[in-house]
Amino acid sequence: MDKKLERILPRVQKPARYVGGEYNAVVKDKSQVDTRVAFCFPDTYEIGMSNLGMRILYGVMNNMEGVWCERVFAPWGDMEEQMREHHIPLYGLESGDPVGDFDMVAFSIGYEMAYPAVLNMLDLSGIPLRSEDRGTALRPLVIAGGTAMYNPEPLADFIDLALIGEGEEELPELIALYHTARAEGWDKPRFLRTASGIQGVYVPSLYDVTYHEDGTVAAITALDGAPEKVCKRLIRDMDGAYFPVKSIVPTTEIVHDRVTLELFRGCIRGCRFCQAGYVYRPVRCRSKDKLVDCGIRACEDTGYQEMTLSSLSTSDYPELVALCDDLADYCDKHHVGLSLPSLRADNFSMDLTERMARGRKAGLTFAPEAGSQRLRDAINKNLTEEDLMESLRRAFSKGWSSVKLYFMLGLPTETDEDIIGIAEMADHVVHCWREHASNKARGVRITVSTSWFVPKPFTAFQWEPQISRAEYERRVKLLREHMTARAVTYNWHDGDTSFLEAVLARGDRRLGRVLEAAFRKGAHLDAWQDYFDLGRWLEAFQGCGLDPAFYANRTREKDEIFPWSMISCGVGDGYLWRERERAYQSLTTPDCRTQCSGCGANKMVGGECHV
Repeated sequence: MDKKLERILPRVQKPARYVGGEYNAVVKDKSQVDTRVAFCFPDTYEIGMSNLGMRILYGVMNNMEGVWCERVFAPWGDMEEQMREHHIPLYGLESGDPVGDFDMVAFSIGYEMAYPAVLNMLDLSGIPLRSEDRGTALRPLVIAGGTAMYNPEPLADFIDLALIGEGEEELPELIALYHTARAEGWDKPRFLRTASGIQGVYVPSLYDVTYHEDGTVAAITALDGAPEKVCKRLIRDMDGAYFPVKSIVPTTEIVHDRVTLELFRGCIRGCRFCQAGYVYRPVRCRSKDKLVDCGIRACEDTGYQEMTLSSLSTSDYPELVALCDDLADYCDKHHVGLSLPSLRADNFSMDLTERMARGRKAGLTFAPEAGSQRLRDAINKNLTEEDLMESLRRAFSKGWSSVKLYFMLGLPTETDEDIIGIAEMADHVVHCWREHASNKARGVRITVSTSWFVPKPFTAFQWEPQISRAEYERRVKLLREHMTARAVTYNWHDGDTSFLEAVLARGDRRLGRVLEAAFRKGAHLDAWQDYFDLGRWLEAFQGCGLDPAFYANRTREKDEIFPWSMISCGVGDGYLWRERERAYQSLTTPDCRTQCSGCGANKMVGGECHV
C-alpha cells in the first residue's frame, strides 16, 4: 500500500472502501497484461459493489487473455479531501496504480445524478475533463455505458464513446479493436471512426448537432461514415451469458451483500413510465436448471447466507415456483435465505411467499403507482385495487402485518382525485387488516411512499413535461392532509433532485457546459442528499444562459427531434406515440405474453413483430 494512503486512511470513514484485497478480487501479473481497464462506478463502494452489472462486466473483461480490469469507486467527501490535500490520484483497487496510467477508463452509469461524480473522478485522476483537451493519443480512452447512456448527450463533451445496451459482447469487441489500433499505431480519431462501426458504439464527436432559434434540435448529422442510428446491443442467449459465480466478497458492509440471481432481462408489462421496461426489451430468460446451478455455485464459492431472485418483475418468471422448489432443498440444508424482492399484486403467490419466508414475517412491498383505476390504466399498470386487496387478505390472514406501498405523483393526466385516491387506498389496506388479520396483537404498519414522476427517453411519456416544483409540493401537501390513518406512515421524495434528474434525463449536449460549471462550484457526489445543492446548479444554468425548465417542464411536439434521436433501443417511436395516445384515453395494452403489441423489439432476437 502507498505510504501516503496508509497515513490518511485512519482519518476517513470506512477505510475498507479504499484498500481492495477482497476474496475473489482479480490480481494479474503486469508482465502478462497488455490492456488495462479502470472500471469506474461513479458512486461509493457500497453502491457499486451491490451492482450486478458491474460484477458481470468485471468478470467478462478479466476472463480475456491479456486484459486486466480493476475497480474504481468515487471516494466519500472526507477521503476526497485527504486525497487532494496529499496529492493522491484516484487509483485502481486491485493494484493501487493511478487511473491515469490505464488504457481505458470505463464508467458504468445507471443514474443521471451520477454525472458530476464522473467529472470528479476524471479530475481526481488527472485526466482532462473534455475529450477535445485530451489530444489525439489513443490512451486514455474514456468510455461510458449503462442505462443512463440511452441519452448520452449531456456527457458528450467528456467521453470518447458510449456503449449502448448490454456490454458483455460490446466490450470484448472494443478491446480487441483497441489491441489492433495500438499494434498498428492508430491515433484516437482513427480508432473512434472504426469503433463507430461496432453495433452499439456511439461516438459523440462523429455527430454534428444544430439547433433552432427556440432551442430545439434542428438536425443531427452523422459524420465520417458513422451510422445515422446507433442500435443497442443485447444478449440473445442468457444461458450462454457470463454469470459471476466467483464473485468478490466485500470486506465491509455494502447495500446488497448477497448472491443476486438474475432470472431474465426485459419485462413483459409495458408500464408507460418505465424506461427499463422498454430499453431492456425483449424478455430473455435463463433456464431453471442454469439458474439453480449458478445460484448454488455462487453460494458455495462466496459463503453468502442469502440469495435474492432478481429481475424487473421477478414474479413473471415462467418457472418461478419450480425454481424456488429446486433451490429450497439446498437453501434449507445450508441455512441460506431465499428472497423475492419484486412482487406484483396481480400474480402474488402466498404459498410461495410463505415457503420462502420460512416462518419470518418480513414486510411485503407492492407498487400500485397510482391511486385510481383510471390513472393505473393510463400508465398501463394492469393492476386493480381488488388484485392488491386479495393479496393482502391472504397475507394478513397468514400473519403478515407490515406493508409498503409505492406511488408516483405528477404522472400525466393525474388529478387531485387520483391523489386523494392514494390516501383512500391506504385506508382500505388498514380496514383489510382489521377484517382479516390472524394476529392483531402487533398492530399493522402501512408505509406509503411517493416519488416525483420523471419523464425519461424511450418511454411513452418522453414527450410529457414534468410538473413544476410548486405543483409537486402542492400535491404532496394535498396527500398529507388526507393521510389520516394512525397506522399509515407517509414518506415523500425530495423534489430538488427529481427536478434536476428530469433536466439531465432529456438534456442535450449543451448541458455539458452546465455540468462542468456545477462541478467547478462543488457538485461531486450529487446522488447523495448530503452533498446535493440545487442552488449551485441554478447558478450554473444562469451562468451558461440555459433554462432548466426548457428541459424539464416543456411538452415536446410529436415531430420534435430529440437529443437522443441517433440512438435506437429497438422500440419504435411510432409505437411509443401510440402508447401515449392510449394513455390519454386510459386504455391498457396487454402484456407481451398475452398479445404482441408490435413494439419492434422482438426483431432484435430474430423473432416476429405483430403490429
